[in-house]
Amino acid sequence: MTPFRIPVAPRSIQKDNPIKFLLDTEAVDCLAHNIGLVHSAFDGHAFKSLALTNIAALGIMDRSAHIAAALKATLPAKFSEATDILLSTLTPPNVLTERLGLSVFFYLPHTRFVSDYGRDPQHNGGEDPFDTAMRAQYELTRRFTAEFSIRPFLMHDFERTLNQLTLWLNDADPHVRRLCSEGCRPRLPWGARIPQLIKDPRPTLPILEALKNDPSLYVRRSVANHLGDIAKDHPALAFEVCERWLTNADKDLKWVIRHAVRHPAKQGNAHARAIRLAAGGK
Repeated sequence: MTPFRIPVAPRSIQKDNPIKFLLDTEAVDCLAHNIGLVHSAFDGHAFKSLALTNIAALGIMDRSAHIAAALKATLPAKFSEATDILLSTLTPPNVLTERLGLSVFFYLPHTRFVSDYGRDPQHNGGEDPFDTAMRAQYELTRRFTAEFSIRPFLMHDFERTLNQLTLWLNDADPHVRRLCSEGCRPRLPWGARIPQLIKDPRPTLPILEALKNDPSLYVRRSVANHLGDIAKDHPALAFEVCERWLTNADKDLKWVIRHAVRHPAKQGNAHARAIRLAAGGK
C-alpha cells in the first residue's frame, strides 16, 4: 500500500462546494507529507505557510499556480531535481478512465509546476529541461491529466512538443493516448487556446487519424471533441475529414463523426446535418 496520501474528494462537483476547495489545507498537508517522505531536507512548514498564504480568494487554476510557486521556493532550485522528487511521490497510475472522481485534481499543482518551470533553462541550471518536463507530463497524465500543462510547451516549442505527442500515440495507457489528442485541441475548455492551431489545425490531423479507431471511448471522445474544435474555425476542413472517415466507418467511428459535427448541426448547418445523417444520426 502506498504511503503517499491524496485528499478525500467527492465524485463530482457539488453545488455548494466550489471546486477551488479541492486545493485547500488538506491538499497542501498531503503534498507536504508526501514530499517529506522522500526528501528529508524539505521544509514542510515553510512550504505550507507559503502555499496557504492569501490562497482563500483564488480560484482553482490560480491556486494551482500559487502552490506551484511554493514548491518552487522550497524544493531544490534545479527543475530536474525538484521534478524527480515530485515524481517519486506519485500514487499508482489510474487503471480506469471513467468515474475517477475529483481527488485527481490534487495533481493540478504538480502539472502547473511543470508548465511554469519546465520550459526555461534558467530554472534548470542552464540545461534544457524539455526531456524532464515531458517525462513528468507522461507520468502525471496517468494520474490526472496533462492536457493543461502540455499547452504552454506547444506554444513555446511547437514542433518538438507535437513530435513528443506523436511518439506517444501507440502507448499502452489510454490516458497517454488521450493526451495526444486532448492536449493539442485548439480550443480546450479551461485551457489556454493555441493560436497557431486555431489559425491552422492541419498539423494535428495525423494525430486524429491515428486515434480515430482507438479501442478506448475515452480516447475516441477526445478525437471527436478535437475535430469539433476544428469545425468551429474551419468547418470545411472538419467536414472533409468526416466525409473521408465515413467510408467503411464502423459504429464507433460513426459516433465520433456525429459527435464532431454536433455543434454546427445544432446551429442549422446543412452540411453538418447531412454528415450526421450519413453517420446514422439525426
